[in-house]
Amino acid sequence: MSKPTAQPASNSSRPGSQSALRQRNEQLIIATLREQGSLSQANLARATGLSTATISNIVKALCIDGLAATAPTTSSGRRALAVSLLETPEVVAGIDFGRSHVRLVLASPAFKVKAEKFAHLPVGHLAGESIATAAAMLEDLLVESGISRNQVAGAGVGVPGPIDHRTGTVIRGAILPEWVGVNIVAQLEAALTLPVFADNDANLGALAQITWGEHRAAKDLMFLKIGSGIGAGLILNGAPYYGHTGITGEIGHSTIFDQGLVCRCGNRGCLETVASTAIMIELLSRGEAAPLTVSDIIGRAKAGDAATLRVIDDAGMAVGKAVANVANMINPEMIVVGGPLAPLGETLLAPIRRGLVRHAVPAVGEGTAVLMSSLGDRAEALGAISLALTHGRHWRQ
Repeated sequence: MSKPTAQPASNSSRPGSQSALRQRNEQLIIATLREQGSLSQANLARATGLSTATISNIVKALCIDGLAATAPTTSSGRRALAVSLLETPEVVAGIDFGRSHVRLVLASPAFKVKAEKFAHLPVGHLAGESIATAAAMLEDLLVESGISRNQVAGAGVGVPGPIDHRTGTVIRGAILPEWVGVNIVAQLEAALTLPVFADNDANLGALAQITWGEHRAAKDLMFLKIGSGIGAGLILNGAPYYGHTGITGEIGHSTIFDQGLVCRCGNRGCLETVASTAIMIELLSRGEAAPLTVSDIIGRAKAGDAATLRVIDDAGMAVGKAVANVANMINPEMIVVGGPLAPLGETLLAPIRRGLVRHAVPAVGEGTAVLMSSLGDRAEALGAISLALTHGRHWRQ
């Protein structure tokens, strides 16, 4: 299998482009077949809402690529073609680098998870060391799962910070300042000896929602990741939106208070200075013998601790105010919240909704659903797999 040169994700995923729409429709068809099993093309059209012509064209391409097969059947007494997914030996890797972790997932082109591995990383970890850790994890996971090295077609990778898609370089504003200036694509390709496609973790979280999650029918969606940093990924017209250079969704650096704290980006009063898990930990750890953890915050909130609930409520209202500005511009169908605070559920969602309704145009605020992601901590890694599979056509020779 020849190794292509990795191309920026934005090249083939512009909203509204024919290639982006085709990729989205293909992913929808594969996901439907994975969940419902073999279906006639007519039933597949009904299940996905796609036209029979679109179904026919994409099914032909899937069969040529060895991902699906058709067989004669009957439907309502008429002759038809049944479409089934094929299990292939090929897998792709999804790698999620966080502020203090790395997660690696292997999955098939039929969106079936084969194996996964997780490791803690020290805060402030260096790119080279963490990439070496991920490479070692991949080799260990292949041995443990019985998957051979030549079955791995490529990798999608997420990092908690903006990436200039023209160069594959992490730029200023990342939660991992030690990674700024690093050509993440080049270093990972050298370490993994695989084609690599990299993106911001929030963008991958958004992609996961429409490929792995329960929101595959959504055309306009905003994924909001609240953690040590706060970022957003956008799905517009059914495809990820990257803007001019691939730097979008930096909602954590929206100004909330002009006279607020100085942010790591250099501005003052950014959303991250009032609503990130880092600021919550700082506020709630005062007077404690040791700094609290995110798990502590979740536990105290569920136990009804008044101070914890107040901090979460204030943070949620600030987030709602920030997303209201975005919602007013793009009018998303839904805002899906993810990140380590997901176990809080309605405790976090309720103040976000209040902030959204208060600061958005009434019709937008009231018409936008605010939901918690069902994908948990795996969302970014699963989105990385979807990113890799999106580019998989270039790998199959």
